[in-house]
Amino acid sequence: MAAFTIRTFRPEDLPRVCAITIEGFDGVSIDRNIETQFGPVGGRDWAARKAKSIEFDCAMQPDGIFVAEADGVVVGYITTYLDEFARIGRIPNLAVAATHRAHGIATALIKHSIDWMRGRGMAMAKIETLQQNARGQSLYPKLGFHEVARQIHYVMPLGE
Repeated sequence: MAAFTIRTFRPEDLPRVCAITIEGFDGVSIDRNIETQFGPVGGRDWAARKAKSIEFDCAMQPDGIFVAEADGVVVGYITTYLDEFARIGRIPNLAVAATHRAHGIATALIKHSIDWMRGRGMAMAKIETLQQNARGQSLYPKLGFHEVARQIHYVMPLGE
């Protein structure tokens, strides 16, 4: 396993970040769940919708997006958003390339983001996962996160 470094996201990282997203969120994404039950929505598959949400994250808080890089290649990323009013830092997305999982990259990205949030005056860090994401449910408590609620997502087709 090659060593990795963590750095701030650059716009040219976006295609690789989107590719890692699609690979990493297959099976653990609300958009994927919707497609499994109802098929593509609005002529777009779950992967296109999820990639678009990553583009939004990167535009909303670009200084809070971090990538893990090994041998000059982005192998993981984390997105953050700071709610300065509530002083809660959010982690909307985190993914590591399949070839680089189980080597501490996700843990390092989360710790890096938490340090960044502290430095920006946040009082809490918040991350969410789905019931079907066993990795997240295992990792987040190990890093000090506490479960505070469960949420149910409902979807209704509106016809086209």
